[in-house]
Amino acid sequence: MFMPRKLLLLIFLISFLFSCKSAYISKKINKSFNDGFYDNQFTGLLVYNPKTHDTIFKYNADKYFTPASNTKIFTLYTALHTLPEQIPAFKYTIQNDTISILGTGSPTFLHSFFNDSTALKIAGNYKKVNLVLNNLSDEKFGPGWAWEDYDTYFSPERTSFPMYGNVITISNTDSLQSTPSILKDSIKYSEKGKYRNYNENTFYYNSKERDTIEVPMVIDTMLISKLWNDILPGKVSITDFSGKKMEHVAYSIPSDSLYKRMMLVSDNFLAEQMLIMASSTMSDTLSSSKMRDYVLSNQLKDLKQKPRWVDGSGLSRYNLFTPTSFVQVLSKLYNEIPRERLFNLFPVGGESGTLKKYYSGVSKPYIHAKSGTVGNNYSLSGYLITNSGETLIFSFMNNHYKTPTNEVKKRMQSVFEVLRDNY
Repeated sequence: MFMPRKLLLLIFLISFLFSCKSAYISKKINKSFNDGFYDNQFTGLLVYNPKTHDTIFKYNADKYFTPASNTKIFTLYTALHTLPEQIPAFKYTIQNDTISILGTGSPTFLHSFFNDSTALKIAGNYKKVNLVLNNLSDEKFGPGWAWEDYDTYFSPERTSFPMYGNVITISNTDSLQSTPSILKDSIKYSEKGKYRNYNENTFYYNSKERDTIEVPMVIDTMLISKLWNDILPGKVSITDFSGKKMEHVAYSIPSDSLYKRMMLVSDNFLAEQMLIMASSTMSDTLSSSKMRDYVLSNQLKDLKQKPRWVDGSGLSRYNLFTPTSFVQVLSKLYNEIPRERLFNLFPVGGESGTLKKYYSGVSKPYIHAKSGTVGNNYSLSGYLITNSGETLIFSFMNNHYKTPTNEVKKRMQSVFEVLRDNY
């Protein structure tokens, strides 16, 4: 069957126009890349049109980079493809007047942002609570995490049943306060510069400050027992996981609220626990590493360059991803998730999250993307809306620079504006 001559001509004209646009854009971006700024760093960029399937620009796109928190895009993809609409808060079995509870890795229980008390409400209905621990096969810290971050808010321990986000929150507005309050006596005033002793729950707060701080807790059986018996006095006992399957699953908050928080503020703890929680849909024994392997072998088996993916957050410098891999996963998300829902999960340039101060549009936002920052490395991957209404998918990765990160961001923004204004 032959196409009408006018239709063929129209297709040719559209293809020609897009080709001219791409050629002009490539020339402009190449000029930017060749001006010397990028000489002493490693840079990669891929820009792709999902509607026409055209590559608009490609530079070192198949090379491996340290992605930092761009890794969370893979974590988001995994969660969206494995977790239900409501967060699986925990698994449980009931026998007479006793409820046995097994963690799924859900990070929301008594978390300061989510205020999820599902476990407390359900467990409070029973005379006895048997908390089953040690069903997590992962180490408390991820491979390649910096050991000196042990007292920083962005590096809490990974556990099977977190409480309070696995951090103590300390403030001193009128008087010294802490959440959980039961650890208040473990806080000392100090100007020593560290917020906690290396391997014990002794915390430090500078009396001259008025900021609220979050400090990771050292999680062990003694602390877990103390925290649970504080909220359910005399009810809670602890046993080790025997492998016995739990009969029921309790659900808590809408999953999208967790995903959005993780993406907007780049929360490492939420990202790590999301991968663990995803593994709970396959087994009562929790393992983020098995979850990563499963996704790479199944949903993402078609990636052109298989990444080295070692954690959920991107804290580890062992992670290695290519711009092509990020564009492939972002393309999958774009094709599989309704646009409004998907864009709502990403930080918006000039408006929200980690992009609130960067990449502003003229009259409306044009960047929906995830940033990734770790010393001397900065990347941004996501979606760009052009003035003509086209949606482009991009991954712009910068490694090993010694210039200020703000200068790198300015250079990136100039490239994004070329794409926005000319495609």
